[in-house]
Amino acid sequence: MEPEHKPIENRVANSGLITIDLETYYHPGERVLFDIKPWLFREAILKEKDFRENVKQHIWSQYAGKNIAFTCSADAIIPTWAYMLLAVAAEPFANRYVFGNLQTLEWALFTDAVNKINLEALRDARVIVKGCGEIPVPVSAYVEITHKLAPYVKSIMYGEACSNVPVMKKK
Repeated sequence: MEPEHKPIENRVANSGLITIDLETYYHPGERVLFDIKPWLFREAILKEKDFRENVKQHIWSQYAGKNIAFTCSADAIIPTWAYMLLAVAAEPFANRYVFGNLQTLEWALFTDAVNKINLEALRDARVIVKGCGEIPVPVSAYVEITHKLAPYVKSIMYGEACSNVPVMKKK
């Protein structure tokens, strides 16, 4: 008697799970940390006239398509308007700019991308947020996607369809 052969069933493909891979939301543009410390008098004091001249003379076109984190590594009091001037100068060229460090910039880039997801299309879905990839996705991006998904989806899992960690399940 010959053994009965059943066709191989792809249970993962038939499960109705939707996978979100945060790597696909990674902006490929270069990240630049723009430190204004060299533009300060004695690297400690912001002189408005000199600062405005530095902003005016700087070649902002070199940041075309790039992502900038504006910061000051000096222990100086920098008025808010100084960073606003930098933002205005970078606006025509940079993809994205923020005040802070490179981690702040990465958080902003992923948040922008996650905000573009059509959450209504995921209503009552079972979602897996893919983990472990080739591009370093910050933990803040996983927290942000969870924040966005939780009110809409039936469940959130982390990992791969074949081995996942349940994160949230609506009753």
